[in-house]
Formats: sequence, structure tokens, C-alpha cells
Amino acid sequence: MKYALIGCGRIATNHMKAALNNDLQIVAVCDIIFDKMEKLLEKHELKGEKNIKKYTDYKNMIREEKPELVSIATESGNHAEIALFCIENGVNLIIEKPMAMSIEDADRIIAASEEKGVKVSACHQNRFNVAIQELRKAVENGRFGKLSHGSIHVRWNRDHGYYDQASWRGTWAQDGGALMNQCIHGIDLLRWMMGDEIDEVYGATRQQFHDYLEAEDLGMAVVKFKNGAIGTIEGTTNVYPKNLEETLYIFGEDGTVKIGGTSTNNIDVWNFADETEEDHKNKGLQEETSNVYGNGHTALFADVIDAIKNDRKPYVDAYAGRNALELVLSIYKSQKTGEPVKFPLTNFASTDMKGEF
Repeated sequence: MKYALIGCGRIATNHMKAALNNDLQIVAVCDIIFDKMEKLLEKHELKGEKNIKKYTDYKNMIREEKPELVSIATESGNHAEIALFCIENGVNLIIEKPMAMSIEDADRIIAASEEKGVKVSACHQNRFNVAIQELRKAVENGRFGKLSHGSIHVRWNRDHGYYDQASWRGTWAQDGGALMNQCIHGIDLLRWMMGDEIDEVYGATRQQFHDYLEAEDLGMAVVKFKNGAIGTIEGTTNVYPKNLEETLYIFGEDGTVKIGGTSTNNIDVWNFADETEEDHKNKGLQEETSNVYGNGHTALFADVIDAIKNDRKPYVDAYAGRNALELVLSIYKSQKTGEPVKFPLTNFASTDMKGEF
């Protein structure tokens, strides 16, 4: 399957590794900075490959190379425009999170992909973590009984040096703040595990220490789910001196689970009323990861490839991407208005937050 990558920045190496692990035929890479393409290919020992073309214009790349699958790993603010062009040209997509920066753009991507019959996957790779897959199985099998509440805590650190690496970081148009960039994976997991359907959200965000950014470095929210359960969100890049944890809790009538580690990759607590042999294996499960992005990209790529071959929906489809985006944007809107936000959310974009701090 012919594959191409658009955007060769910080996360691109995970996409390249996943493409190689899945034996994709890498035909091209694209970035407006030529040096980034060179460095990425060199890192994966692909520098001398004559079959991998380098482009600074993604439109030319799509027209000339005609890849079957493309991943978009550019600045977040460019995801939607690039995605819509690729879809128009019949290309299947993996879009890095967030899939777009406005609800309208997310809806456009979904509508266009359905009209053109192409597969779109939002890159929420932590859904493939071993611990998360075990938790999902327990949720789907009803082992928690009635859900009481759940919470996600993303307690990370991003210093001045991180933001200096790219001028688009922390801007409303291209990135958003801690919730949109760093915490959206955990926010996705909480919504997914708690039944997806939301009634309303009340949130507050602040810019405590990063006054050189436009966006927030702290966000908190209370989420009322339609099934009666309550969720809480805490996301920040203010933890001194380094990343502390990304922890997901789910509490039900018949079960309690805590998924911990730096990227929801360990099972810290696993208690169920109907304990089984398998439960003993899950207690203390730890998945080794080389960085905070975890190991999920390879599995997500494998799933999308299979979805294309067998004409089915990807496991993490565009609706999943929209759901995570909707929850982040609703917290932003609640901060802006000072009011709870009713779902579904319509007509809101990260740029509506300009001037908030």
C-alpha cells in the first residue's frame, strides 16, 4: 500500500516507525522545511532511498504520487485544510490529534469522507495501549455495573524550551493550549469509557505560568454524562519539574480501575466483584514505552490498513476524533462564557478564544 507523510516534526518519527513496522510502501514525505524531511529519513535509515520523494507542497505530492494512505502530522491548525484536499482526491487518512480546530471543520471532514468513501482515522493511539484495551473489554462486558464517575489527570510539564521549538505552539489558530494539545488523548479515553453521550460540561481554564503563549496551561472540567455518571478532567503542563502522570480512573457499582503510568500504560488498580483468573494477570500490568506517545501508532496503522482492505470503519474513526475535539472546545466555551455548555456543541472554534488571557 502506497503511503506518504505530511509534516515531519516532533511526532513524525512515530508515524514513520509505524509505517515501517506495517511494511507500507513509503513513496513520499512532505514538509515546508526541507531539512526536517532529511533528518527524519536519516533517523530511520532511509536517507539514500531513491524511491522516497521529498515535497514541500502537499498538493503536488498527492497529485503526483497518488498514495492510498497518508498521515497528517503538521501543525494542528492545518489539519482540516490538508485533510479535505486529500479526501477530495480519494486518499485514506490518519490525522494526528486534534483532527481539526473547529467543530465545523470536523463535520466537513466526516461529510466529505463519507461522500468519497475514504477511511479517516483520528490518531488517538492510546486506545491501543494494552491496559486501555483490557479496561475497554471490562466496560463492554458490563463488569462495572452502573457507572458512578470517572476522571482523567494529565499532569505534565512543558517548559519554555518546548515552545521555542516551534512558533505555532500555544497559539489559538494553530495549536490551542494544554487541553487541546497534551490532554486530548486522556480526554478521548474518559469520554469513550464513560459512554460517549454527554449532557453538559462546565469548565475553567487558566494561564498560570506560560505568559508567552496565547492559550491555557491548565484546564479543569466537570462532565455530566447522559447515563447519569459524572466525569472530571484535570489537564496541565505546569507540573514541576517534569511529566508526572496520565491517570484514568473508572468507578462503578461492581468495579474500580486506575490506569496510570506516564501515558495511561499501566494498570495500578484492578478490582471487580466477579473476580476471574484473568483479573490476577491484569493486576500490576505494565507496558514499557520509549516516550509519552506510547506504542499505539503501530497498532493504529495496522487497523487502518485492515479497514481499507476490508472496507470497514477504522477502530478509531473520524467520529471519535470529533468527540474528543467537541469536549475540549466545550471546556473552552465554558471558560469564555462562564456558563455550563449543553451538548451537542455547534459553531465553536479554538480561535473564538483569542484574547482570553
